Amino acid sequence: MSSRQGTFKNPFSRPWMSETGAAAAAGGSGSVGLKGVVAGGITGGIEICITFPTEYVKTQLQLDEKGGTRKYNGIADCVKKTVKGHGFFGLYRGLSVLLYGSIPKSAVRFGVFEQAKLYMVTDNGTLTTTGKLACGLAAGVAEAIFAVTPMETVKVKFINDMRLEKPRFKGFFHGVRTIVREEGVGGVYKGVSATIMKQGSNQAIRFFVMESLRDWYKGGDRDKHVPKYIVGLFGGIAGAASVFGNTPIDVVKTRMQGLEAAKYKNTIDCFVKTWKHEGPLAFYKGTVPRLSRVVFDVAITFTIYDSIMDVFNYVWK
Repeated sequence: MSSRQGTFKNPFSRPWMSETGAAAAAGGSGSVGLKGVVAGGITGGIEICITFPTEYVKTQLQLDEKGGTRKYNGIADCVKKTVKGHGFFGLYRGLSVLLYGSIPKSAVRFGVFEQAKLYMVTDNGTLTTTGKLACGLAAGVAEAIFAVTPMETVKVKFINDMRLEKPRFKGFFHGVRTIVREEGVGGVYKGVSATIMKQGSNQAIRFFVMESLRDWYKGGDRDKHVPKYIVGLFGGIAGAASVFGNTPIDVVKTRMQGLEAAKYKNTIDCFVKTWKHEGPLAFYKGTVPRLSRVVFDVAITFTIYDSIMDVFNYVWK
């Protein structure tokens, strides 16, 4: 690698892709940053379209409480009843919300990570264990506040609305207007503290695992290329680690953002009531569909992003 590339600071690059060609600079810092945002948005759109049905099923199972309101007996039953009642595309209700939020989420996440990395990186260009966790945490907290909370809140309300005999929301913008009119702007920030905890722990775990696996694979040789299938494998491992680490937080966040969130005073109250009435296993509802989604999601996200950046670096000078 040239000394010029060794000193380049890309605010939107994925650090585990550095020095592999995917995040190599092909122009000024502004050009590379814009490439990161656009490539991240395209990647997010492709990934969401592929994996959203499992996200939908996961959310439905988490909202499906015990007792008289229980509608599903498991993953297969949820899929069967949804397709029977609403058609195949019923599994994609709420997709538009995630598509609209993918680009800003990507920009915030990786922009903040790289800014934090500037303060945490060591003299040899690597991050310590604490640095990896701290930078990932900062990225997760930032994306929770500026992108994920409003996006996820609207998505959960859309999915929950579909469970009603007569759904009220006629589309994305109608749904958002209805939520804001009835609950105010704060209506799209329900469960913000739970989302901050979820996204903060999510990104802390993922960035830590990815950075650590990358360092292990390179074995001290920072010029060593990381093949895309290895990037995908490492991404899957990082995704699995994040699922087992924060599924309980994800369950609480989902309930705080549902249409029945009003019955909980706050995040702690939601946790206590769930534990009291449904037991500790309730915090791992939807783990299987979430695990399958996240492992695939994180693996293909890193791989697709790397491929898109290869193309951009060739055609976008």
